[in-house]
Amino acid sequence: MTRSQHRKGIKRGAFAAGAALTVVAAVAGSAPGAGAAPASPAGTPKLKLVAASKAVTADRYEGNAGVYLDLGTYVTVDNAPLELKVTRKSYKDPIVAQQILRNGSKVTTKTLPAGLVKDFGGLPDFLEVSIKNAAGVEVQKSKSNFCLNNASGRLRPDAPATSHYPESCSTNPFTLGSVWGVEKGWAANTSAFDYDRPLDLAAGEYTVKVAVAKKYRDLFGIPDDRPTIALTVREISDGEEGGTGGGGAGLTRSGAHGASHDMAGMEGMASMAGMAGGHHYGPRGADAPTPSALSHALEARGLAHHLGDGAGHTDGSRVAPALKAATARPTGRAGAPANVPKPDLRSLPAWDIAVTDGEDGDVAGKDYLAFSANVWNAGPAPLVVDGFRKPGADLMDSYQYFYDAKGKQVGYAPAGTMEWDPRIGHEHWHFTDFASYRLLAADQKEIVKSGKEAFCLANTDAIDYTVKNANWHPNNTDLSTACGQQNSISVREVLDVGSGDTYTQYRPGQSFDITGLPNGTYYIQVVANPANRLQETNTKNNVSLRKVVLGGTEGARTVSVPPVDLVNAP
Repeated sequence: MTRSQHRKGIKRGAFAAGAALTVVAAVAGSAPGAGAAPASPAGTPKLKLVAASKAVTADRYEGNAGVYLDLGTYVTVDNAPLELKVTRKSYKDPIVAQQILRNGSKVTTKTLPAGLVKDFGGLPDFLEVSIKNAAGVEVQKSKSNFCLNNASGRLRPDAPATSHYPESCSTNPFTLGSVWGVEKGWAANTSAFDYDRPLDLAAGEYTVKVAVAKKYRDLFGIPDDRPTIALTVREISDGEEGGTGGGGAGLTRSGAHGASHDMAGMEGMASMAGMAGGHHYGPRGADAPTPSALSHALEARGLAHHLGDGAGHTDGSRVAPALKAATARPTGRAGAPANVPKPDLRSLPAWDIAVTDGEDGDVAGKDYLAFSANVWNAGPAPLVVDGFRKPGADLMDSYQYFYDAKGKQVGYAPAGTMEWDPRIGHEHWHFTDFASYRLLAADQKEIVKSGKEAFCLANTDAIDYTVKNANWHPNNTDLSTACGQQNSISVREVLDVGSGDTYTQYRPGQSFDITGLPNGTYYIQVVANPANRLQETNTKNNVSLRKVVLGGTEGARTVSVPPVDLVNAP
């Protein structure tokens, strides 16, 4: 089964690793400049906007709508970490952002102005960008958001070797809690380009001036520095290879770990076509190549002595159980102590809902109701499932594993099966009892349609990184890390604490055939752990409903989706 994060999930945090590394050499020895901020009180971060390079090059590929620009500008952080905790109590409550100030063992909080942070994708309208052509005429003026968890790098060798903060900002519409942060002595990339809206810049020479918006300069005490960057836009013809240029402004991605499954809108990007492997990019994205959101400085995460669960460490820095499957089936009597920590699986309301007339194997001429769905783990323990194969069989016996507070395995229990899916675009092992989907009538009781699917578990979305034992660095964030191959003898699949697994429903059996279904009100029901084969701390929060209203005529069906309280995510 393929999946993607929701459509806009890639807009923040997807930057070339090379640009992140540049900041170490380019900024470490730079003078503060005329706009330097005054010394910050102990425990208060000192921020500054810098440009890692004086010049960058962006490639515009023939036939594409424009360029995707990474200017190589960074916010440097010193004196103390920059850390924000962003939460909402429920979908009825507004988002609240707090700055966490750490001074040794003393921790204080500072609530940001109400309404400043509108979602979990970062600080809105943080960076102001002005682009002028060679004649000095302003041709582009824009504002962009800043995800503190963007690709980053160290400023100096005595800074923490790795960052314990998460590696991207969640844009799942039903996110509940996020943690954003930049370590002391680090810098985070401020650029944010939108794959749905490339910059329409012709080949030529430009001058780019960037600045931090005044409201953020006042809020965080950032000096009014306005770096200027020389930009060269190159036209790349078919068959000609481009490069990232001085500031990593091209589309080349390298290194590290996948951060999401979403590359919606990438169909026309010639530079990425070779990475697609013939897979389908539907209107809601699917099975797309995953650009790295990390710098190479983060690849060796976990090696720094300041990480872990010891005294004085913030939560979120623990390491999940290894993804490597056990070498043999568990022996002895199945079971786990009654008080052992267990996962808590919860379903989110469906979103990204649309009517499609058939694609990728659907029956042409029929009407399908497609949607995205997510089941996440509120903890306090990860969901760890191992599959063991009988030689020659396309089926594995699955077992759920349990760990004590120190990470020691203390039990196991049978948990259904894993099956091999040979379909093109799938070709991996699915855990069969993770979730199911149903289309209910207006009374929310009668099942109109039912779809029960198998899943390969992956931590695609950070749903709430403020829950107890949330792992800010889950290992398996894409299909390549946990789903196995046809010749696998065993597989381990993990859904870590705080993370969820989004599936985009557009393939046959993963969307509802609504051909001939009367217009009216229905509900998409998402059920976690439908057969109760997995042991949880709570099974009363496993079901979610999302109201939809079908209209139109056969072949031209429509769907309207009311908001869920304050969340308008159709």
